[in-house]
Amino acid sequence: MRRTLSVLVAAAAFAVPVPQANAAPPEPAWGKCPPSLIGADDPRLVCATLKVPLDYRDPKGRTIDVQVSKLATAKPGLRRGILLHNAGGPGGPSLHLPAAYVQLYPQEVLDQYDLVSFDPRGVGYSTPVTCGRTPLEYPPDLYFPFPAKDGSIDRNVEFGKALSRDCELHGGDIRPFITTANTARDMDQIRIALREKKVSYNSGSYGSYLGAVYATMFADRTDRFVIDSNVDPNRVWHEQWALWDHGFELRFADIAAWLAERHATYQLGATPAEVRAKYFELVAKLDASPITDPSGLVINGDVVRALSFSYSYHTVQFPILADWWVFFNGGAAPATLAVPPTVPGDNLRASQLAVICGDAKAPRDMRHYQREVAVNRKLFPLLGGMGTNVWSCAFGRDPVEPPVKVTSKGPANILMVQTLRDPATPYLGALGMRHALGQRTKMVSVDTGNHGAYDPSTPSCAVREVHRFLETGVLPARDMFCEPDPVTGSGTGKISPLIQTR
Repeated sequence: MRRTLSVLVAAAAFAVPVPQANAAPPEPAWGKCPPSLIGADDPRLVCATLKVPLDYRDPKGRTIDVQVSKLATAKPGLRRGILLHNAGGPGGPSLHLPAAYVQLYPQEVLDQYDLVSFDPRGVGYSTPVTCGRTPLEYPPDLYFPFPAKDGSIDRNVEFGKALSRDCELHGGDIRPFITTANTARDMDQIRIALREKKVSYNSGSYGSYLGAVYATMFADRTDRFVIDSNVDPNRVWHEQWALWDHGFELRFADIAAWLAERHATYQLGATPAEVRAKYFELVAKLDASPITDPSGLVINGDVVRALSFSYSYHTVQFPILADWWVFFNGGAAPATLAVPPTVPGDNLRASQLAVICGDAKAPRDMRHYQREVAVNRKLFPLLGGMGTNVWSCAFGRDPVEPPVKVTSKGPANILMVQTLRDPATPYLGALGMRHALGQRTKMVSVDTGNHGAYDPSTPSCAVREVHRFLETGVLPARDMFCEPDPVTGSGTGKISPLIQTR
């Protein structure tokens, strides 16, 4: 399958107490894993199907399947327990993540843990949900809700209502229960099934929120938790997306500087100011004369915005972004890349929407969105007000339970790592997570803009502290800040799994 542009840009109080199932689930029957949906694979990886309650308020009722994977330590005598992972998203297939992380961890970490992961409920091979649409029916300029050129959100309201109807129709009675709280409960069922007293964890982006929710709901069952690229647990989800508008403005400075240094190669501006002007020129050009990619996707100015936001996640992607800008500027089309199929074709989007709509009630007043869009279009013009705009969650049913209130109650065993100019999970949101977790955590900040501070391709104090914490359980004495290490070629060349799997 060829990667089309539509795929490229696709990147309260405690919850109501829920009774546990009376009996522990049977030990998993490990066997061969299904084909990888993220590219990474390892012949040592084994998989199993775990049955979990669809609705934990009815633990003896209907069950769904969750696919779990394990890559066992080669040194059982040094084994401490399991280290669980999540690919973010929400909606990121995660089953084969151990095959990615095994390439990143030092031997001291690999000796101590079985690397474990799972496709979250509704995702990939775990009872996947659908909205009954093809990928082209999630155009990036509408799925990511860019307002009209005059700032009106009418077309976004129309699209959101139609998408909400499709997701309700095709998602069935499973969709309301695809939530972060229920996925955290599934994580605890995995812990029980593997006969572990506690679980360790390393994940980022949406996975930071999932980890914080688990660490709140099951605080006494946490061992060593690492959360990266952090979501503000008090902003889910509308207010978290609103941070994108400002976050991309900060990150764009890195893109502009990078392109200006390479003006001789790309001819996109000799100064950061010229690069910024070129960005708006390309947006206006494609708005005036849209083009169509081989998949049939219409590329207009807002698709340029969406693609630029998507490829701002890591500096390793800047050359790809530059090739697209050159194409939009009249040059040759960039090569497309091979990607594995998804199951079903719209599962990433459908499961993503299920989680964000199921976690927290979105504002229902369209005037609220219109006012916020008008303000952010002026303050942060690069994304044109997209972050504050309305999603389909504003038109669906209410969540089945309130969001989990992440607090500082629990052991001090959580390490936060974060970059300063992360466009996807901006630093301001990470400060919200830091405040919510209080004495439970220490935070390590790195002066880069990549989405993922745990990034062995860009060595820093964050990478070292993650490894030290997973090896020893010792948190830094205080919050830390550092620059990335000088470029020496000592990096692994393997970028953050947040980028590998997005």
